[in-house]
Amino acid sequence: MNIVKKYTETSLVLRIMIGLVLGTILGLVSPEWTWISILGQLFVGALKAIAPVLVAILVASAVAKAHGGLGPRFRTVITLYLVTTLIAAIVAVVGSFLFPVSMVLKEGASSQTAPGALVDVFSNLLTNMVANPIAAVANANYLGVLFWSIIIGLALKQLASPATLAAVTDFAEAISLVVRWVIQFAPFGIFGLVFTSVSESGMEIFTDYGRLLLLLVGCMLFSSLIINPIIVFLFIHRNPYPLVWTCLKESGIHAFFTRSSAANIPINMQLCKKFGLDEKFYSVSIPLGSTINMDGAAVTITVMTLATCHTLGIEVSFMSAIFLSFLSALAACGASGVAGGSLLLIPMACSLFGISNDIAMEAVAVGFIIGVVQDSVETALNSSGDAIFTVTSEWHDKAKRGE
Repeated sequence: MNIVKKYTETSLVLRIMIGLVLGTILGLVSPEWTWISILGQLFVGALKAIAPVLVAILVASAVAKAHGGLGPRFRTVITLYLVTTLIAAIVAVVGSFLFPVSMVLKEGASSQTAPGALVDVFSNLLTNMVANPIAAVANANYLGVLFWSIIIGLALKQLASPATLAAVTDFAEAISLVVRWVIQFAPFGIFGLVFTSVSESGMEIFTDYGRLLLLLVGCMLFSSLIINPIIVFLFIHRNPYPLVWTCLKESGIHAFFTRSSAANIPINMQLCKKFGLDEKFYSVSIPLGSTINMDGAAVTITVMTLATCHTLGIEVSFMSAIFLSFLSALAACGASGVAGGSLLLIPMACSLFGISNDIAMEAVAVGFIIGVVQDSVETALNSSGDAIFTVTSEWHDKAKRGE
């Protein structure tokens, strides 16, 4: 018990950094020790398993106990999610024009089916929203989880007795405690995930696709470290970087290695609780952000599409590229919260310039090759942004009310 106590009292970030360093060293020195990868699989699997249950219970509980006053905060956070996603796409357009890159298109792209048009994306979103609630939890369909949790929460608000509401609250607390237990194993999970990435990809990915990766990562870092802080400052009127750094450190690092916005939902909820935010607000805004706050996905779709155009010698006017940024921002909201979710939307964006689906899917294949870096940075930007803008919205609302 003393060992466990000392372990839990040590800074989680420090423990994660130790796991990161050890995973990198062993990935380079002993790549044949594949059993280490199991630690990463177990950690991500546990997060993905508990996250839908956590969201369902917390949202239903929060709605059942809500007494109004959430409207302004939700309007603010949704606006921040959508506007920053669009700005990220525009940053990607400007970056692609300033530093055009080509890529070697490969045969045998992903075998997964990509949506054919924007209407397909929205059709899928609406269909997911009204999916079977049990299936929504089982399949981590967060639109469905949110929709049915809100409906059930409203029903509980109308009909449930105080004893029932107390039981729902206790159940929500129990699930939150389970999440805290899972998060304590993050250093071991990061250790396994880093080992897997380093042992499988090594350093070749940086030499074969260095310029493309540099452009993608550069646009994402610019959005994360320049654009987002400016927007946060406009809302809270104080130095935004302490908030940004905290969210990147405590949320972005986890998201970088799990490569799943969905798996990072429990991490973000813990972070919001640490900031002392209103649970009935962040229990909805965080899972909603994992669906529609997709700055990194918008960058990926835009950069990969323009890189494909440049490779094929297709002239793209600046206005056409700006239109592409709007399309990318809208499509990004339909990107699934799993590794590589944004890549399957590239063919839809490529169709804007008359690029065939076969060629576009070759670009998707390149995306999967560089995904170990691209998707990690993308998810870190997306998921840390969920926490940043949730905190910003609540602080902005409190400032308006003079608190």
